[in-house]
Amino acid sequence: MSNLLFICSKNQWRSPTAEMLFKNHAIHKARSAGTSDKARIKVNQKLVDWADVIFVMERKHKELLRQCYIIYGKQLVVLDIEDLYPYGDSALVEILQKALEGYL
Repeated sequence: MSNLLFICSKNQWRSPTAEMLFKNHAIHKARSAGTSDKARIKVNQKLVDWADVIFVMERKHKELLRQCYIIYGKQLVVLDIEDLYPYGDSALVEILQKALEGYL
């Protein structure tokens, strides 16, 4: 079983949508967080430590994680998904399903 952590800015649209795709998944557990001080759930070292794989929506999130947290030995994947979609948007779900098909 792998622990998957999804990171976006405010943890409102992209990362919670990705987390939702893994609800009740047989193999993986997923959580989500944001990098902004205004994030619904703010990323912290405990979440980073919990994760086996960390998915970030944009390169800026990857850089913030590297600057602020110890991520040594973690697989870090940039999904390159812009902040254009509301939570659960069908286009966002489709993009995420394609990007994460090896995990779903």
